[in-house]
Amino acid sequence: MQCELVFTGSELLLGDVSNTHAVYLGHELAKLGIEVILQTTVGDDWTLMEQVVRGALERADLVVTTGGLGPTTDDITKDVVASVLGVPMVTDAESLEQMRKFFARRGTEMPSICARQARFPEGSRVLPNHKGTAPGALIEDKGKIIIILPGPPRELRAMFETSVRPYLLEIPGRGEVLRTRVLKLTGIPEYTVQEKLKDLGGPGNPGLGYLTKPGEVQVRVSAHAVDPAAAERLVEELAGRITGLVGEYVFAVDDEAPERTVGDMLFGRGLTISVAESCTAGMVAARFTDVPGSSRYFCGGVVVYNNDLKRQLVGVPNEILERYGAVSENTAVAMAEGIRRIAGSDLGLAITGIAGPEGGTLVKPVGLVYVALASDQGTQCHRLILPGVRSAVRMGTVNAAFKILKDSLSAKAPAVEEPLQDTGAP
Repeated sequence: MQCELVFTGSELLLGDVSNTHAVYLGHELAKLGIEVILQTTVGDDWTLMEQVVRGALERADLVVTTGGLGPTTDDITKDVVASVLGVPMVTDAESLEQMRKFFARRGTEMPSICARQARFPEGSRVLPNHKGTAPGALIEDKGKIIIILPGPPRELRAMFETSVRPYLLEIPGRGEVLRTRVLKLTGIPEYTVQEKLKDLGGPGNPGLGYLTKPGEVQVRVSAHAVDPAAAERLVEELAGRITGLVGEYVFAVDDEAPERTVGDMLFGRGLTISVAESCTAGMVAARFTDVPGSSRYFCGGVVVYNNDLKRQLVGVPNEILERYGAVSENTAVAMAEGIRRIAGSDLGLAITGIAGPEGGTLVKPVGLVYVALASDQGTQCHRLILPGVRSAVRMGTVNAAFKILKDSLSAKAPAVEEPLQDTGAP
């Protein structure tokens, strides 16, 4: 089965909104064995949108549209589809009633303009919107399928998962399914990753692909087969071989959020943590608190950029700063033990480093970072040399810190550290 994606909305063309739907839908449809042959973005122009939808129906078996389901005059997607199919727009009484109840629960009447959201091309199967007010629609016409989805990502994904995927799974003869695994690495440059994996191949079945982001390298393993289990086996086998070669750098897999994984581990063990950050300036604390309920295990943190605050807020002794410098194992250890003591937490995490682009020396180059973790069993410190520009060093440090935490909580040896080689230079 072949599919064409039509993304509607002038805001996409103007760059005001990022089109995350292309990635999500392309990935999800491939997993179902549906081949996406074309993606088109079209503004809120009736004539152009009609041409795009009509052409898509000529080329593909399945057409999926996104956006344009709201109550305003520029929300024209359903009307355009009805025009292309030559059918009238009709009101779905149940959808209209659900909208009235939605507003009633908020103590207000439904604005009359919102009634437009309950109108659909005749013959539509209405797709409920559990995250918003605008339902979607599914239409089967002359052997073709049109699926109309809302624009907000949260609403689109919920609708796809609850209504669209189950429907598509029932369609026979979709083709080969795709299975993937994304291994996320930190503390290693992309060219080194590729050098280590050079004997495992590239594009193929199974195949390897690479993507670099600030502070991480993603290795994407993919395989396709008619039998989903066979595709999964191909992915598992190759991912296992990759892990054997670069597993020490892997801090997350697929959509795993390390801050949530570490948070669950802390909470499950009844432990609390506090952080003292220099070069990351609160980025670790921000990631921790991105997770709802993190106050159960995250006590708090401080940003101590200059030496005065390192002394005053976390108690780093002046003699350590003068002898070893702010970026050193000794300072990181003192910061971790200091924040743990002050916060009264079970664990204390500290970070100090040189993110660049300036400040590096031959002895202490840009990218040098120390991450220390203090507990009642003592303090461990990890010396990292992280590749990339300032943003990459900072993000890589955060990723490495969560990996160190996860490894420590799992009682595994830390993986992104280098042997300590503190020179003792001020």
